[in-house]
Amino acid sequence: MEYRILGKTGWKISQVSLGTWALGGSWGKTIEDAQALDALSHAALCGVNFFDTADVYGDGRSERLLGKVFGKRQDIIIATKFCRAGDISDPSTYSYDQVKAYLVGSLQRLNRDGIDLYQIHCPPTWVIEQGDVFEVLDRLKEEGLIRHYGVSVETVDEGLKAMRYPNVSTLQVILNIFRQKVVFELLPEAASHDVGILARVPLASGLLTGKFHIGDTFAEDDHRHFNRDGAAFNVGETFAGLPFAKGVELADKIRWIANGRDSMASAALRWVLDQPGVSSVIPGFKSTQQIDQNLSAIHQPPFSDQEMNELRKFYHASVSAYIRGAY
Repeated sequence: MEYRILGKTGWKISQVSLGTWALGGSWGKTIEDAQALDALSHAALCGVNFFDTADVYGDGRSERLLGKVFGKRQDIIIATKFCRAGDISDPSTYSYDQVKAYLVGSLQRLNRDGIDLYQIHCPPTWVIEQGDVFEVLDRLKEEGLIRHYGVSVETVDEGLKAMRYPNVSTLQVILNIFRQKVVFELLPEAASHDVGILARVPLASGLLTGKFHIGDTFAEDDHRHFNRDGAAFNVGETFAGLPFAKGVELADKIRWIANGRDSMASAALRWVLDQPGVSSVIPGFKSTQQIDQNLSAIHQPPFSDQEMNELRKFYHASVSAYIRGAY
């Protein structure tokens, strides 16, 4: 495992870390607790020291699983998120009393005395612009309940606005071969502000594994079914905002990225790691096998300048016009 500095936190985190949305649900069949606990332990043995979660993942299930495995372990850094357990459009959701209530709930589930990294979970743009929530987070930081805080954002514009607040340590962004705008318009600014970048949805909800076909279907409780067109939350969180059939078609056009690499998925993760300014990529998982597949990205050959240029042209010419929603 190799480690990178996470912005102004100063922490050295595994360059391939893990997101735990799938442990909570919304990704089809949910794995049993014993399997999840074994997978988390396996990841740590492989050198993963950073895990991302949220209070709404499985209504707290992901946090509870992380708490059972890692609890008070100081060598494991856990980032969680808040605001989506309430009404994200209600200003009271971001008040001191409410945020502290969310925080205390997460602490209990994680079996910790303080949150390593507390992130606002894709709030409306006005929350970032108004800025009151950052004063709340500063207060909670002074109380010792959180060590650092950041923002999970949906758009480049939101990221640029968030990093203007001096104590925003990290941004979590959608970044993959189909979503390259962040590379050109956000990563350089984040580096200049010493803001760490956590790259989520790196496989475009599985499109970039190259395993899907246009006629594939998903379980009703899988967000790739119920949020395919953004009915439940931002459409960009599912298939990177692409219509499913178009995404499958586009993935077929870049199967060449696996040439000389273990798989299309490991190549897609390697591409994210090759972007200057990325602190860590946080793919999801539902088994130890998937963890090993994700970690294999570390050992893949980096993308050449020629390959990077070809994928950049592909994004501008064939992909960007099909992405739905603001990004």
